[in-house]
Amino acid sequence: MSESGTPASSAPRKDDANEFDFDRLRRRPDIEAENLFAVDASDRLILDEAAGALAAYRSGGVVVLEDRYGALTLGAAALHDARSIRVYQDALSGEYALDSNASGVNLTDAYRSLPLGEELLKDAHVVLLQLPKSLDALDEIAGAIAKYAAPDVIVFAGGRIKHMTVSMNEVLRRHFGALNVRPARQKSRVLIASAPLAAEATDRPHTGWPHTERHDDVDLTVRGHGGVFAGTSIDIGTRALLEVLDRMKPDAERAIDLGCGTGVLAAALAAQRPLLRVLATDQSAVAVASARATIDANALAERVTVVRADGLSGQADDSADLILLNPPFHIGASVHAGLAEKLFIDAARVLAPGGELWTVWNTHLGYRPMLTRIVGSTRQVGRNTKFTVTVSTGR
Repeated sequence: MSESGTPASSAPRKDDANEFDFDRLRRRPDIEAENLFAVDASDRLILDEAAGALAAYRSGGVVVLEDRYGALTLGAAALHDARSIRVYQDALSGEYALDSNASGVNLTDAYRSLPLGEELLKDAHVVLLQLPKSLDALDEIAGAIAKYAAPDVIVFAGGRIKHMTVSMNEVLRRHFGALNVRPARQKSRVLIASAPLAAEATDRPHTGWPHTERHDDVDLTVRGHGGVFAGTSIDIGTRALLEVLDRMKPDAERAIDLGCGTGVLAAALAAQRPLLRVLATDQSAVAVASARATIDANALAERVTVVRADGLSGQADDSADLILLNPPFHIGASVHAGLAEKLFIDAARVLAPGGELWTVWNTHLGYRPMLTRIVGSTRQVGRNTKFTVTVSTGR
């Protein structure tokens, strides 16, 4: 036992490389590139540290959170015979990748995907967690585990050391009475949390998710779950599009907020144009939950539909008159243009001829030639050292 009272380590480690070929795992349908990987040393380390606990709860008591492309889920199933694994992944592309990778190793019956909440975590005894980048995301996840999981739950939370901070320890200590910081291996580390605290025993500065913030300058209330981009604030890229909202295609009948985040653009557009039908879409579960909460907070649910989707999958060709996009330029911790290009291609397909795609992007990325090539004629509407706003006309 460690000084904190949690298990210091697992049972003797298996040579996982000889028993499960992690290199077979792929990121698809997410972007694949030489510098982007479906598995890293932190996945292997989490599974090693949790081996003893997994041996004790092979059926029904194992939960995997934020498994990027399936390494934790499939590793637990293949190496430790875990079954009935419950899985939560914020990114829909991660769910698709897990399903694809599971099919490749005949483990599709070993798990099921669920939203973050009681059904996912009830009676969970072992939780494997890839640490999210956001402390708010970790706070919401840790709070949910402490609330719903079994009293003897043990959480194995790991990541690459370069992406971990001491603040993560502090967040876990808000929700768990014991925390064991394990030795590093291959530039990765695992934090083992146990003894969940009752909600009234925590020292969280805010209670309950989503959080709420009123923005009188744009006459909107924004709600955000842990880890959603910009939280309850309105980022400056989104503000750049809000400033030109009244210039966007005036005769549009159907608009899409692509990669909607908290739904600020969808809400503002619907509030400004009562006859416009607006769709807000994002592949992030926390973004979709946040956008729905924002839409409800502004009494716009009858005019805005929020869906979770991979880009614009499910949307018909030539079906939108207006699309708004504030594309991400990070894939995980890497700067990569592939995701923006994928969204541009989706927008070009769904945009009706003569329709408009309004995009805001970091000026240094120089997306205008790509937008012209993929979508259509593109002109600059605004520009400063930080952001550029363009409008592209569908062919």
